[in-house]
Amino acid sequence: MPEHGTAWDVLRQEMLERGRNDVKWREGKTAVYVFNAGEDVAQVQKEAYTMYMSENGLGPLAFPSLKQMEDEVIAMGLGLLHGPDGAVGNITSGGTDSINMAVKAARDYGRQVKGMTGTLNIVAPWSAHPAFDKAAKMMELEIRRVPVGDDLKADVAAMAEKIDGSTIMLVGSAPCFPYGLIDPIEALGKLAEEKDVWMHVDACVGGYIAPFVRMNGGDVPPFDFEVPGVKSMSADLHKYGYCAKGASTVLYRSEELRSYMIFDCDNWPGGRMVTPTLAGTRPGGAIAAAWAVMNFLGVEGYRAKHKLVTDARKKIEAGVKKLGFHILGHPQLGIVAFGHDEVDPMAVWGKMFERGWFTSVSTKPAGLHLMLSPFHAQVADTYLADIEWALGEVKTGNKGEKREARYS
Repeated sequence: MPEHGTAWDVLRQEMLERGRNDVKWREGKTAVYVFNAGEDVAQVQKEAYTMYMSENGLGPLAFPSLKQMEDEVIAMGLGLLHGPDGAVGNITSGGTDSINMAVKAARDYGRQVKGMTGTLNIVAPWSAHPAFDKAAKMMELEIRRVPVGDDLKADVAAMAEKIDGSTIMLVGSAPCFPYGLIDPIEALGKLAEEKDVWMHVDACVGGYIAPFVRMNGGDVPPFDFEVPGVKSMSADLHKYGYCAKGASTVLYRSEELRSYMIFDCDNWPGGRMVTPTLAGTRPGGAIAAAWAVMNFLGVEGYRAKHKLVTDARKKIEAGVKKLGFHILGHPQLGIVAFGHDEVDPMAVWGKMFERGWFTSVSTKPAGLHLMLSPFHAQVADTYLADIEWALGEVKTGNKGEKREARYS
C-alpha cells in the first residue's frame, strides 16, 4: 500500500491504460464472459447499480427497497419460467452460487425428509456445468457424469441406470454450455418422478432467453417448471437477462423445498443470522440493476434483443457451413459450436485471436464456440470474413504462434 494517496484522475488514467490489452468486447470481438445488449442497457445497469452500491441485501429490515426489488425480480423470473403458485426464489451472485444452493437444498432434503445417509450422489450428463462438481467437492458428494447421446444431449436411459438409493439430484441443462443444446427435460422430469429424485434444471444460460425465443416463434421444448418433475432451477440474470454482474436466480417449486437452502444461526453472541444464500453481504447494486434492467426492457424489449441474438446465430451458422464447418447439434438459443473435418479448430481459434477475437471452444468434439449477444448482429459479417481468412491461413499451413485457448 502506498504511503500517500494518489489523485483519482491519475488512477483513472492508469486503469484505462491497464485495460488496453483486454479483449475489445465493446467492438463485439468476444463471444464469452460479456453480454453486450447496447449502450442503453449499459447505462441503466451503471446508474441503477451506483444508486444502491452501498446498500446491503443482508439487511432486509434496514433496506426494504432491496427486498422489494428482489421479490419483484424473482416474480418476473417465475412468471417467465412457469413457476406454479407458491414458487419462490432468491437472487444469488452467479450461476455457480445458484447451483451450489440448489445442491445444498437437495442434499439436506434427502437427509432430513428421506432419511438418506452415507455418501450421496448427483447424476448429471457429461455436458453439465462444472459448478456441480464444485458443489460435490464442497459437500463431499459423488458426481456421476453420464456420456451424452449421439445428439450431444443427455442420455435419459443411461442416466436412469446411474440412479440409486443415494441419488439426491438429477440434472438437466437448458441449454448446456459446451454445445448450446437443451437436454430432454420432459423425459428427465418423468424419470425424476418415477425414481423420486430431486430434478434440477440448469438454465443459467437459457432461463432469460428461451422464453422470449419461444415468444418470437422459436420451437423451444418444455424445459422449466411446466415439467412437473422439476423441483429447482438456476437462471442467470447477468447473462441473457443483460443485468449487471453478479446476479443470478435460484428458483424452487415451493417454499418447503427452498427451506432446505436457508441458513439460520442464533448460537453466537451477535444475535440471530438468517441468509438465503451462501453469501452474507449481498451487493445492493446487483439487485437494483437487475430490477431496473428488467423493467427497462420489459417483454417487448427482451424479445427485440433476443431476436438480434438468434438472427446473428442463424447468419453465422449459414456462413460457417459454407466454409465447410458443421454445427454441433441443433442449437436454438444464443450459443453455437461448430467443428471442421479438415482442419484443427484450435488452429483456427489461434488465427482468430490474432484478429482480436476472443471466443470459447468445445473440446469433444473439437470446435469453435460462440455465446452471442445482441451486438453481434452488427459484427456477424466481420466475424465471417475473419474466419474465412483464418481458415485459409490454417489450410495453407500458416498457423502462426501457438496460443492456448482459454474458455469458461
